[in-house]
Amino acid sequence: MQRVQFPGRGKVAIVRTTPETVLDDYARVMELAGYREVLPKNKTTLLKINISWQTWYPACSTTPWQLEGVIRVLQRDGYELVGVHNDTVVVDTSDGEANNKQRYVTDTYGVPCVYIYKPEVRWVRYEPPRPFLVLDEVYPEGVHIPELLMGNNVIQLPTVKTHVFTTITGAMKNAFGGLLGRRRHWTHSVIHETLVDLLMIQQAIHPGLFAVMDGTFAGDGPGPRAMHWHEKNVLLASADQVAIDAASAMLQGFDPRTIPFLRIAHELGLGVGDPREIEFVGDEDATAERWAFNQEDTFASRGQKTIYHGALKPLETLLLRSPIVPWSYFASNFYHNVYWYPVVGRRRVEAALKTPWGQLFEQYGADAGLEGAVLPTVETKTLLQGLGALAGFAALVGGGIGLLNTLSSRH
Repeated sequence: MQRVQFPGRGKVAIVRTTPETVLDDYARVMELAGYREVLPKNKTTLLKINISWQTWYPACSTTPWQLEGVIRVLQRDGYELVGVHNDTVVVDTSDGEANNKQRYVTDTYGVPCVYIYKPEVRWVRYEPPRPFLVLDEVYPEGVHIPELLMGNNVIQLPTVKTHVFTTITGAMKNAFGGLLGRRRHWTHSVIHETLVDLLMIQQAIHPGLFAVMDGTFAGDGPGPRAMHWHEKNVLLASADQVAIDAASAMLQGFDPRTIPFLRIAHELGLGVGDPREIEFVGDEDATAERWAFNQEDTFASRGQKTIYHGALKPLETLLLRSPIVPWSYFASNFYHNVYWYPVVGRRRVEAALKTPWGQLFEQYGADAGLEGAVLPTVETKTLLQGLGALAGFAALVGGGIGLLNTLSSRH
């Protein structure tokens, strides 16, 4: 397979950072990665902001200092910037950009944001110049993407963390929400091949493609939400989406060559997925670190994997592609927002807020009255939905038992 050539192929910049120097360190890591050679200034540059949870949780979503650091560099150079948000079936984007203080940053710097799930955003059918691996099979009616993304630069803004379905998540996975609509969960059984297809789309439609990854906090366990957080104090940047994800995987302690989406992308020549072939620049000694992270499942993700790959695979279409699919959204919401965060996560967040990075987060937006962090309790709406569902189920069972008793009494 012929290699895709682009400026910065196979090069990853890595910089150690502190809360006191982080904004300047973002300028340094981007300079080292050669962003000017990658991003044409005559094109609008879209900042693909990540929100993996509507509440703030360490390592979960694009950090405010990550977003501010990138905006400061690009505005200084005269780039036209637009923030891009997608929605998900389990995360409220409006709450998420407020609680993660992303909206504060974009408003402060006058960066408009586009919400690609809103009706005014046009989605168009995409015809690939080379065959898809799987997307044409998942979406036989055609693959549709936001027209806004075509012909513009994109900077992916992920964090360093694990993921229940893809081992790690980073630059390549960050395109998942931006390029595919609400039915993107249809691809979960072939998620690795899907990420490679999405990278091929990006390389075809974006004149400039770049990634800046925050590892101030990093997360392991059942990411992207219910994680253990760790202070790791590193920043990464690259024009090579495969290489930056491989670097992140390597630091976390995984062999990138064993992660299918990285291996496939490397073999297809879309980027460099073998750390031995990556050119590291910056604080190169940091690349010797191995954090021994673990990728784990939650109760919810174990159930999903049973549908995608296990005993319930024959029922996948019924359970996840039919009108009854909202059950799975509710199950995820109930697990994370009614059980996990109040019972487990809140204590972890409170501990994180005592660290230097947590204190920096609390101070963001203090001038606008946003000092502190929103720490949700049990999400009332989801709890009421759960109680309603249980009541309905109980009524259904009770009615069935009553009917059986009536029928048996007649005999």
